Amino acid sequence: MPQTPTPHLDTRKLERISQFLDENYLRPGKIPGAVTLVAHKGRPIWRNAQGFQDIERRQPMRPDTVFRIYSMTKPITSIAMMQLYEQGRFLLNDPVHKYLPSWKNLRVYKSGRYPNFETQPATTTMTIRDLLTHTSGLTYGFTERTEVDAAYRQLKLDGSSILTLEKLVNRLAELPLEFSPGTAWNYSVSTDVLGYLVEQLSGKPLDDYFRDHIFEPLGMVDTGFQVRPDQTDRFASCYLYQPGDTMKLQDDPERSQYLKPRRFLSGGGGLVSTADDYFRFAQALCQGGAYEGQRIIGRKTLEFMRLNHLPGGTDLPALSVGGFTETPYAGSGFGLGFSVKTDVAKSATIGSEGEFGWGGLASTSFFVDPREDLVVIFMTQLMPSSSYPIRQQLRTLVYGALN
Repeated sequence: MPQTPTPHLDTRKLERISQFLDENYLRPGKIPGAVTLVAHKGRPIWRNAQGFQDIERRQPMRPDTVFRIYSMTKPITSIAMMQLYEQGRFLLNDPVHKYLPSWKNLRVYKSGRYPNFETQPATTTMTIRDLLTHTSGLTYGFTERTEVDAAYRQLKLDGSSILTLEKLVNRLAELPLEFSPGTAWNYSVSTDVLGYLVEQLSGKPLDDYFRDHIFEPLGMVDTGFQVRPDQTDRFASCYLYQPGDTMKLQDDPERSQYLKPRRFLSGGGGLVSTADDYFRFAQALCQGGAYEGQRIIGRKTLEFMRLNHLPGGTDLPALSVGGFTETPYAGSGFGLGFSVKTDVAKSATIGSEGEFGWGGLASTSFFVDPREDLVVIFMTQLMPSSSYPIRQQLRTLVYGALN
């Protein structure tokens, strides 16, 4: 009987990634540069840095360039929260007001404009699970869709130099929800609230907790809320998409707020990292919660996190009201901290059922395919992440190299 060949990735075919990015994104001036890392069976087998980390200063992209990873912070915060779950600190169905008493009588938007909202009582109680799955009824200011998110922008709840986690939580208690918790899906500041809960439940500031329980155990030496002085020569510029498929400088690495200590430790989007650092985190998730002998989460806990936790087992298009996600909608559900592929055909993109991952506002992304023992990290710095379909294109190039 013929033997089934052992799956392997053809590194010559992976070289198509470099060519594709160069021809379609770098030379046309659509993105500044990129670092791509592909790992198979527990180790990186292909990585490439191309283009520029700083176009204005003509600094080439490096394998160890430091990137703003924005919402790729969310899976890290979610793992931190579930570490505390494993210690019995909370249950997923606990009401959020058990830990944040000011959130007890949350209300839902009915009409009006801030500060003159007309509201009605929520018909359900917000739980910790709602925060982990973005079914909380909270929102983001940048979505620019409703009067509620307009209030978020006015109050600078997506982040400002004077915002703190405590101020965020107190402000949110005073604002209406978009919908009653558990009845819809909307990308939101939910994970920032989780970061605050990590602090309350652990008794540690969020940066210290991450360092002690995730970064140091995994050897993530370049990940944090601030760019250290020894990292500044590796810190990338960030760019903003412009009509006509061009870009302009959005954040100069020599004048960036990331160079200063952060008052607002955003569990939803505050970290900087490198491709190699984030690989160590993603590979731990691929291997059931441990990397190089260091376990950050239990195997069964991670299996639970990777299930689709949306109500009724539905997918994002059936439940989403906001119109924005860091992953293609179709064929994707949502677990406890990241998207989960539930239907490969429906997704219209190559992959495996059970693949999970997420992305960031500046077009960074990662995905983990446990079935194929595959981890892919993609780093660039172009806002917003919806500018180009680069994430789906990258999947076709990677999976096309799998023999």
